[in-house]
Amino acid sequence: MTPEQRAEQAAEAMWASDHASQWLGMSLVDVGEGCATLSLDVQKHHCNGHGIGHGGITFALADSAFAFACNSRNQTTVAAQNAISYLAPVRLGDRLTAIAREVHLRGRNGIYDVTVTNQNNEKIAEFRGTSRAIGGTIFREGDEDEGSHTAERHA
Repeated sequence: MTPEQRAEQAAEAMWASDHASQWLGMSLVDVGEGCATLSLDVQKHHCNGHGIGHGGITFALADSAFAFACNSRNQTTVAAQNAISYLAPVRLGDRLTAIAREVHLRGRNGIYDVTVTNQNNEKIAEFRGTSRAIGGTIFREGDEDEGSHTAERHA
């Protein structure tokens, strides 16, 4: 199995049980070894009392992209610490895209950066997550099907 196939199979298995990301309306756009892209169309229920996107929604999108990136090697991995900087407001109707990429991986610890942009490619937020592999796998290697898992997944 290639690293890309492993990442796709891990993402497929995770997405099937990721009820939070699906419930929030996220889509898993792309995944590869150490990277992932998710998107979200901002709807009324994503907005706060100021009429702009709730920061927790932006954080959740970035956190989900981080999760798919750090689990892409089929090693069960969780967040150890996360931080976000909000750079611009999110508006109703925006399409947010979170692109996560691995910055460093050594042993069981990793560092991932996630950039969140809107449909105009304006930076909305920068997120940094540290990960810790906790043992176990997302799927049992050898059980993967032979089909492609590159199609966009929607809630």
